[in-house]
Amino acid sequence: MTKPFTKTFEIYIFAENLIKLESYQIMSDIRSYEKELAFQADRRKATTEFIKIISDLWYDRAIEVVLFKNQIIDKNVSDIINLHEYAGEFVQKPISIFDSVEILRAINDINLPPAKLDIGKLTYEYHSEENTNLNVKAFVLDKLTDAHASKEIKPKDVVLYGFGRIGRLVARELMAKTGRGSQLRLRAVVVRGDLSQEVLEKRAALLKTDSVHGQFMGTVDIDEENEALIINGTTVKFISADKPENIDYSKYGIYNALIIDNSGAFRDKASLSRHLEAKGASKVLLTAPGKEVPNIVHGVNHAEFDPDKIKVYSAASCTTNAITPILKVMEDSLGIKKGHIETIHAYTNDQNLVDNMHNKYRRGRAAALNMVITETGAGAAVAKALPGLKGKLTSNAIRVPVPNGSLAILNLEVKTKTSKESVNTILKKYALEGDLVEQIKYSLSNELVSTDIVGTSAPSIYDSKATLVSADGKSLVLYIWYDNEFGYSHQVIRLAKYIAKVRRYTYY
Repeated sequence: MTKPFTKTFEIYIFAENLIKLESYQIMSDIRSYEKELAFQADRRKATTEFIKIISDLWYDRAIEVVLFKNQIIDKNVSDIINLHEYAGEFVQKPISIFDSVEILRAINDINLPPAKLDIGKLTYEYHSEENTNLNVKAFVLDKLTDAHASKEIKPKDVVLYGFGRIGRLVARELMAKTGRGSQLRLRAVVVRGDLSQEVLEKRAALLKTDSVHGQFMGTVDIDEENEALIINGTTVKFISADKPENIDYSKYGIYNALIIDNSGAFRDKASLSRHLEAKGASKVLLTAPGKEVPNIVHGVNHAEFDPDKIKVYSAASCTTNAITPILKVMEDSLGIKKGHIETIHAYTNDQNLVDNMHNKYRRGRAAALNMVITETGAGAAVAKALPGLKGKLTSNAIRVPVPNGSLAILNLEVKTKTSKESVNTILKKYALEGDLVEQIKYSLSNELVSTDIVGTSAPSIYDSKATLVSADGKSLVLYIWYDNEFGYSHQVIRLAKYIAKVRRYTYY
């Protein structure tokens, strides 16, 4: 029989050992937590250096750096860390901020011309390829060896004809990315009506603050005497005119300008060519589908048109820019027999706020209260960029009560049997490398909704989790999100750079 004292002693020893074990676990947890804190501090410090080098490269040397196509200029520490985590998930390999900083240092140390470089791709390749180079700098020199062969760029003056939704977003992006002014230079905006101080104040307010896209990350001041806005310290002249041919841009020091028409007033070659009669204008780009002019989806068919020979262009529609890159991938990879496109589109300014007369059926009903069936020419417009799809696609649209952020549903019958995994693999490859990396963003999220894609510069956001493939592998349903304002505006700028011949050396 165990004596009470012995039993008590055993209990004491057990309790003491338990306390020691718990103390050891607590100390271990504390040390682990301290290591986590130290890592977070080092990571944020490295990110701060990353941001500084990014800024120095851009503002001092006109070298723009992106992270798997995501813009990182003027981003904060948390934004950069989150983008690195997305990049790692995207390529299924850790993309470390420490590695990115090391490669950035190497880029900063070598003599490069103005360029646009993807640090995510470089970091991924450095660790994925059989790298026989001795150091990071040698690897970077090897990868960017073609940069010095790029042609010298002559900056291009730009005039925005109209200052609506697309005009203001294009203005924001041009001014935010002016840098040293080595590419596109926004010199003037043409509007109708008077240019009193009150009008300029309202124009400035609309540029500075946007209900969908938030605050402009810059400064906007008014110069009433010169009828101009001072955007980020740079003068942008405002010109009042009713007829484009009557404007003399040269008297404002603007020559050989690219006119970006976002007014909606001119849609065919004859009316758009009126811009070319203005003194100081040389080329025209319409931010809408155009008649009798090249309708271009940058990344798909822009190279088919020589900017030295053609003066009037159309950037097609936001929906056409969203679906055409994906359709090209499917046509090239699987072959398309036929299909239907249904666009779930945010309401636009041509709809009524409340029920009222409208020249289109159904669009007269209150935009923010109704889903509205309407037509879209996107299906037919695709054939202008991809002639092989002519007559194979039908299309329709539903306007829904959201102010921005749209969705295209592609219901396709393909020639080659496939699977969801195969479709995802194909589109992931095109999003990672090739001619469509600026156009296609590959989403990995199970929770993606329309507000999540607002502010995305790619015109096509492929929802990999939503894809459906029939049992026989011949019918596909693809869901393509797009910011019908922001993403489209970036396509306009990409095309504008091509037309103006100011595209820098790029490494994607």
